[in-house]
Amino acid sequence: MTERVVAAKAPMGVDVEAGKTYWWCRCGKSARQPFCDGSHKGSAIAPLKYDATQDGKVWFCCCKQTANEPLCDGSHKRL
Repeated sequence: MTERVVAAKAPMGVDVEAGKTYWWCRCGKSARQPFCDGSHKGSAIAPLKYDATQDGKVWFCCCKQTANEPLCDGSHKRL
């Protein structure tokens, strides 16, 4: 797999809406972090679909090292 770029060493809290779909950037190259802007094109990395099941704040991983994609699992603390 192509290596991912660390976009930030902290998660990003986003207020999501129930029933809405979000596309999380896996490659780390998007200028619209934590979401995809198509910067992955030409690589083996594709964005991940996230369907919000309830309204509220979600902490999306921005270091791209999480084992709980797309959510932060604290992996950024080891970078």
